[in-house]
Amino acid sequence: MLYGTSFVCYLFFGLVVLQSPLIAQDTINSPVSDSIPTQMLDQLLETGKTEAADTLAFQLFGEDAGNDTLLKKPSESFGLENKVVYNSFEKIHFDVINKKVFLYRNADITYGTIRLKADYVEIDFAKNQVYARGVPDSLGVLKGTPVFSEGATEFEAEEMTYNFDTKKGVIQRVITQEGEGYIHGERIKKLDDERINVQRGSYTTCNLDHPHFEFRYSKAQVIPNNKIVSGPAWLVIEGVPVPLAIPFGLFPNKSGQRSGIIIPRYGEAENRGFYLERGGYYWGINDYMDFTLTGDIFTNGSWAIRPTFRYNNRYQYNGTFDFSYAKNFTGDRDSPDSQLSTDFTVRWSHAQDPKARPNSRFSANVNIVSRSFNQYNLTSTDAYLSNTFQSSIAYQTNFNNNLFLTLNASHQQNTIDGSVNITLPTLAFNTKQFYPFRKKEQLGQVRWYENITMKYSMTAENRIQTVDSLLFKPGWEDDFKTGVKHNIPISSSVKVLKFFTLTNSIDYNERWYPYTIRKTWNNDTIFTPNDTIYGKVETDTVMTFAAARDFSYSASLNTRLYGMYQFSSGPVAAIRHVLTPSVSFSLRPDFGSEAWGYWDEVQVNQKGDSLRYSHFEGLLYGGPPDGKSGNLAFSIANNLEAKVRSKKDTISGLKKVILIENFSLSMGYDIAKDSLNWSPLTVSGRTTLFKKLSINYSSTWDPYAVDATGNPINKSEWEVNRKLFHMKSTTWNFGISYRISSSDFDKGEKQSQPPDVASNTEELELLDKYTEQEISDVLDYPDNYVNWNNPWSLNLTYNLRFSNNPRYVAFGWKDNRTKVQAIGLTGDVNITPKWKMGFRTGYDFELQDFTYTTLDFYRDLHCWEMRFSWTPLGFRKSWSFGINVKASILQDLKYDRKKDFRDGF
Repeated sequence: MLYGTSFVCYLFFGLVVLQSPLIAQDTINSPVSDSIPTQMLDQLLETGKTEAADTLAFQLFGEDAGNDTLLKKPSESFGLENKVVYNSFEKIHFDVINKKVFLYRNADITYGTIRLKADYVEIDFAKNQVYARGVPDSLGVLKGTPVFSEGATEFEAEEMTYNFDTKKGVIQRVITQEGEGYIHGERIKKLDDERINVQRGSYTTCNLDHPHFEFRYSKAQVIPNNKIVSGPAWLVIEGVPVPLAIPFGLFPNKSGQRSGIIIPRYGEAENRGFYLERGGYYWGINDYMDFTLTGDIFTNGSWAIRPTFRYNNRYQYNGTFDFSYAKNFTGDRDSPDSQLSTDFTVRWSHAQDPKARPNSRFSANVNIVSRSFNQYNLTSTDAYLSNTFQSSIAYQTNFNNNLFLTLNASHQQNTIDGSVNITLPTLAFNTKQFYPFRKKEQLGQVRWYENITMKYSMTAENRIQTVDSLLFKPGWEDDFKTGVKHNIPISSSVKVLKFFTLTNSIDYNERWYPYTIRKTWNNDTIFTPNDTIYGKVETDTVMTFAAARDFSYSASLNTRLYGMYQFSSGPVAAIRHVLTPSVSFSLRPDFGSEAWGYWDEVQVNQKGDSLRYSHFEGLLYGGPPDGKSGNLAFSIANNLEAKVRSKKDTISGLKKVILIENFSLSMGYDIAKDSLNWSPLTVSGRTTLFKKLSINYSSTWDPYAVDATGNPINKSEWEVNRKLFHMKSTTWNFGISYRISSSDFDKGEKQSQPPDVASNTEELELLDKYTEQEISDVLDYPDNYVNWNNPWSLNLTYNLRFSNNPRYVAFGWKDNRTKVQAIGLTGDVNITPKWKMGFRTGYDFELQDFTYTTLDFYRDLHCWEMRFSWTPLGFRKSWSFGINVKASILQDLKYDRKKDFRDGF
């Protein structure tokens, strides 16, 4: 084989001829021909055949080349398996006698999956070996140091040697990245099985040449895509060794999921003793799911367990199931004043990709929390400030986009009073609105009856209303209420006198129940230790299928009137007033009559007094109402807008300003009653001023006078007191929500994007920048998120509510005024490029006390981060301090101290 490296040698000599202007002429000792066929060189580069190599050698060195002892005709294939590609260099030097080639400045060589870049590269063809190093500049600074990469592995060093045959290499003073970490080594040897031996090195997650911290060791081995194993290692911070050492180091180096132990946080709580928190095990089941089990334990007996299961099938569905169960003791467990709290939470979220099944969808958002869970097991500030929680599990589908079916289970709870409402399940079926008398192919003008529309909907529920202390206790399922409700609305809309719209509708309802109730009077006298009961009303449940039907008719006539006044000068160009009057009428038969059989009377005392009751009283959907009704209602709605001259609007020069969004008055008259026919006058209005101040107003006014006890009589207020109305209630609500940040003062305006494009772009940027686990951590623990992109932001909220519900006292109305006034302030500011402070506070003017207040400080320490959180006031008075490494692979390298709010119990 010619020089033992015929292919590489021929390639280099071919480059000598093709790029002769870059070669110093005194470096070649043999005559060189300028007439090498280009086709032959291309054949050599593409096929590597020995015939082409021999011919090229003879043309380079003459006919005597075959007789040279160093240039023997090859009889077998080349020693290298792949073609060497030279992307760039500024100077090349050949040493034919020693069979070496030297490349200078910006050399870039590719050999298969191997790539080498350096300012000085020396290739020894006799040994099939490459050597590279940097070159000092005029100031003695080393430039162009070698960068060696093979697949996903990359090294940057002062100098390195690599053998193409053995695939082994030795690298001096190197820095290479492995996963989230960086390996520094004085001497590194790369083995043929891709393993790497490191001598006198260190491991860190800091990307600086002189890292802020590192684990130093005398020797280590890197197993690609698996782990890094070292001998005894000690921690060095800012070049100073600290008295923290480990007998050996084991650093995961595998991309994707990695199962392993989660190191707990440790510390001492004044009221619960020493503790270990958030320790457990992470199990990466497969590419689609994982499982995490963590828990807490305290020396006073408190403990908690938190299993979490996550799954994700891209373009199909994803979700998380999280369950927590905790026993919290406060105080000395054996003392009589100690308290025990048993808390739990169940969270399940499931989302389906809309493209997976366009005609059906399954979703879940379950959030069930025990009453005191967020007091003792807090995960975020918003969770602590919330007292109402809702859950829903739903499946939706449709049939030919005409019939729609929904199955749903829901849950609502209030952690203040402990009330819980559960529907398990709810079934809803409805049709699309259709025209029963309209032809498929319309010919001519549409007739009035062809505008009649119909729709059918059915709802079936199984619901329970209880308190959380009784939930899941024996017999709790007996409190479920079950029923089915059918509804068929029929309506028609026609134009009257061109400007009025007349709408007629008939509404039919039917309810199905598996039982009804009956009430009877028991005249027996009952003696109890505290009282004697002389008879009582007993309620019995009759288990039989029952159907209750009712129907009603309604009609409405409405129109819209416009008025405008224009100004020839001044800032206001025009004012427009929109008036929407409406008159409606509704009629309902008396379903309380004996003919229907829905209502009865029952004796309620020994005097013989009776009371009417419905057989469906207290049932899920109730029953048909008692008494007939014929109600005539009147309403007027107003909208007031102004056109203001604006220089910012370059098209029309005008800007619309809403003065009053809505101001309405409504009142009704029931023709079926024999007295007190008029209903109270309702006045309501709303508007938003300066785009920030929202104003809402509502009040009710009664047209009837009252007797000495305050009950209405069948005389108008005008007859008795010469007033049209007396006020029953009034409420004013003022609210300001104002957010301002540094971005509001940016002079340059970014080009806007459609909402869907912008959201997709943001989602892709998040997925590119963060892992799914990091995004999940931010969503689960939003208080830990720090946004450095916005130098400062401020959010101000102010709420003021006035209400008056007058009471009739001593032959006169006495005001009963209440006022609620509170202000809230949240925000954050970058004190320096590496310091950020956040805050949340507020003040309740009625209670004369601060609302929930926190101060948060964050310090970016490059590869470390520091947090300090302080709650100086209130029930949750506490503080916490923590400093830790940012990289998740060393997430347990941290120091935490805190004063827990539970220590004050």
